[in-house]
Parts: sequence; C-alpha cells; structure tokens
Amino acid sequence: MRSGFVSLIGRPNVGKSTLLNTLVSEKVAITSKVAGTTRNVIQGIYNEEDYQIVFMDTPGIIKPINKLGKITNKQALSFTKEIDCSLFVVDAEAGLGRGDRFIMGVLRKTDSPVILVLNKIDKISDEDILYHIAEYKDLYPFADIVPVSALTKDNINRLIEVIKKYLKDDVKYFPEGMKTSNSKYFMISEIVREKLFDITSEEIPHSLTCHTSYYEEKKDLIEIHVDIIVDRDSIKKIVIGKKGERLKEVGTRAREELEGMLGKKVYLELFVKTIKNWKDKERFIKELGFLDF
Repeated sequence: MRSGFVSLIGRPNVGKSTLLNTLVSEKVAITSKVAGTTRNVIQGIYNEEDYQIVFMDTPGIIKPINKLGKITNKQALSFTKEIDCSLFVVDAEAGLGRGDRFIMGVLRKTDSPVILVLNKIDKISDEDILYHIAEYKDLYPFADIVPVSALTKDNINRLIEVIKKYLKDDVKYFPEGMKTSNSKYFMISEIVREKLFDITSEEIPHSLTCHTSYYEEKKDLIEIHVDIIVDRDSIKKIVIGKKGERLKEVGTRAREELEGMLGKKVYLELFVKTIKNWKDKERFIKELGFLDF
C-alpha cells in the first residue's frame, strides 16, 4: 500500500479544479471561466487497490488586496510544505507569466519534489508543447514534467503513474470509495456559487460568496437554504435580476444538480444578503469557512 498528499498550486484560471475533478473522476470542485473561482482548499481522493492519493486543490495565488486574499494565499503556500509532492499547474495556451515566476520563487523554499503539469495542451501544437517544456525547465529544477489536458483527459494516466513514484506513506487515510473530505454543506454552497458564475459571467466580481445556512432531510425531500453574500447593493440587484428571474434560474440549475448529488428531491431557497466589506472582516471570513484549514 502506498499513499500520500499532493497539492495543486498555480495561478488563477490555469485549470486546477478541472484537473482535480479529472484525477478523482468526480466533481469535487466547482469550475468556471471566471478567474479565481476556488477560494478554499478542496480535497479530492484518488483510490486504487494499492494506492491512495489525497489531492489538495489550492486557491490561485495572486497579489492580495484584502484580508481574504491574504488568507487564501497563505492557505495555498502552506500546502507546498510537509507533503509528498506538488503539482505546479500552468496554462500552456497562455504561456509563462509573472505569476508563474513568483510561484516558482516560493517553491524554491520547499523540500518536496515539484512536478510541472503543463495543462491545456489540447489548445496548442506539439511544437509549442516542446517549447514551453524547455522554457520552464530552464527556470526551475522540476522533478518531472508532464503535459496534460484536464479537459480531454489526455495523459492523465501518465500523470498518476509519475505521482506514485513520490508517495511515502503506507496507510489508507480515507475509506475506499470516498472521493472528497469536503462536507455536503460546503459542496451545496459551492454548487450555488458555480451557477451564479455561469449565469452572471463577468457581470459580478469576486465580492460574492455562498453559505449553507439550513439543511433538513425529511421523508420525501431535503430542504436547503443558502445565503448569497455580496458586499454591495448594486451586486445584489445583479444577482437577483429583473423581477427575480436570474436568481430563479440559479436556483433551478443548482437544485437539479443537488438532486443528482444527494439522490433525493430538493427544496432550495436562496437569500441574497449585503455585508459591506465582508472580505476584510475576520468574523465573516471565519463564519463562511475560510479559516477551516
């Protein structure tokens, strides 16, 4: 039996959450075209008969502009230590950026091996893949380099085999078949947040979060309340939409996915609340679960 912990680290929007979902063959992290969707450290668990890999999808590292940004950066960087290896995920289509150089500087402080994962290779040519491999290779002593496409699953099995070389533990940390250690309440709020991003796209900034405030399982259905927290009344109006149509669509899409996840009919109520500057208030950051890790 071989097991271990592996962190996914990289800039926002390089496909870390999509890669995590692909690696564990189940949706455990929400995805969006909006950069910086992941805010909490999300665990996904890969199981084989003789292997267990605990993946940790970290928030994208950016220059922080508020207390929440400092906390998520600290979370992400803390998971480069005391682990079996790190996957430094980069966007092959976008190419090398200043954020990548900053993260490589941070990674130099860790003793754990770092695997460069060149993601989104389905968007570029073979020649460009080789160019980017050489480009990154000259900047950091990576233990391995694996080009993949999280979207098309190209070379994912190869990545798993490479990771296995670095696993040091011989115990099973989670039960067989378990895909994530995240609570269902967390997953519920994340699904609602994903649908908000899907429907509003670039119309709302990252001044929005969600919190499951009520959950009761009854005989024939599950009743769920989710608070949508924004920091300005103008954002609240955008989220609700004209005559409440946008919020209704978010609720419908979220409910459909939740019924599939929970295996039961769901009654979902959404409440939009304005809490000004919540990302700078430690009380709300704590209550919304950003200090759990």
